[in-house]
Amino acid sequence: MEQIITYFTDDDLYKFTMCCAVIDNFPRARVRYAFTDRDGTVYPEGFAERLTEQVALLEKLVITEEEIDFMKQSCPYIPHWFYNYLKGYRFNHEWVRARQDDEGHLQVDFEGSWAETILLEVKVLAIISELYYRMTGQARELDYAAYYRKTWHKAERLLEAGCVFSDFGTRRRASFEAEDTAVRALKDCNAAAKRAGRFVGTSNVYLAMKHDLTPVGTMAHELIAAIGGMYGPQMANHIAMNSWRQTFRGALGTYLYDTFGWEIFSLNFSEDFANLFKGLRVDSGDNREQLRKIVGKYRSLGIDPRTKQVVFSNALDTDQAIEIQRYAREYCQPSFGIGTHFTNDFEGVKPLNIVIKLTAAKITEAWPFYNETCKLSEDDGKHTGKPEVIARFQAALNRGR
Repeated sequence: MEQIITYFTDDDLYKFTMCCAVIDNFPRARVRYAFTDRDGTVYPEGFAERLTEQVALLEKLVITEEEIDFMKQSCPYIPHWFYNYLKGYRFNHEWVRARQDDEGHLQVDFEGSWAETILLEVKVLAIISELYYRMTGQARELDYAAYYRKTWHKAERLLEAGCVFSDFGTRRRASFEAEDTAVRALKDCNAAAKRAGRFVGTSNVYLAMKHDLTPVGTMAHELIAAIGGMYGPQMANHIAMNSWRQTFRGALGTYLYDTFGWEIFSLNFSEDFANLFKGLRVDSGDNREQLRKIVGKYRSLGIDPRTKQVVFSNALDTDQAIEIQRYAREYCQPSFGIGTHFTNDFEGVKPLNIVIKLTAAKITEAWPFYNETCKLSEDDGKHTGKPEVIARFQAALNRGR
């Protein structure tokens, strides 16, 4: 089977920015990750072996000068020393272990240096998704010409509604061609006529380079989760925001606040951080409720929330984004990161509901043990981690659910 990931920067921008921050602030940390299929999908026989082969093929990837030049030009906030690191970076299949149980359920575990393994998550998820459709025969049924037209129509509606939006769909795309087609359609529709809204770019660095777009995104739950494991959840957001400030010196973008819930984040979100970050990202919970909390917090700090960006990214589709736009525009500068709806919305194809989450961390390889961690979602029933770890973190944060 041909190699699925063939470009080093066929990855989300936030993996690179977080890798940079990890090297800068936690250079000796080690971590563990685990794959979760929330739907309990039964994968085809031999899937784990094919996945292992694809991970081994990643060892061939080397960042090119063209990719480095593009990132230097489009991401000036990334310090140039980081590109020397990327030039020498090589994937290692020994960081990943994939297997299937007797029923065909997939299990994937990762372990290694945080600075190295951090670049695996999105690539492995994209491989799993595309590989699944290839091995089940569904890939042969994907009509990309029709998909271009379908995506154009989505963009047209979003633009007419005044939405500012971007593609966040690498991790669960049906294929590389699916995301490439979607990004091309979104860009073409945006350029076709002047409308109230705007397509601002894609999280995928390679596709941003290919289509002359801006790569977008800042961070993920992983950063705060690892810090919570190493230092405890009470001050994890504070440490994460300070680390981000240390590395990116003012170009801080939007902060993803919901790793351990709104309440503890709000206690850590002091006026200096509120002024430094461009805004906040809503990735779980009820969008209206979360916006009310955000607006109230900014106002309590004497900051006009209408000067701040709020990025909504909680499993959105076109209708949901338009609905949010209608009420949020009065309170903030809303924008939308739309993922699977852009890159895996083919007729008759069910997107995989898959994630890879960091489960344990230690600040240095010299420690003889890991500290386990978790994610406490604002959506009931979507906490990620071992039940006993979730219960321990909830107790530490005085959370009742």
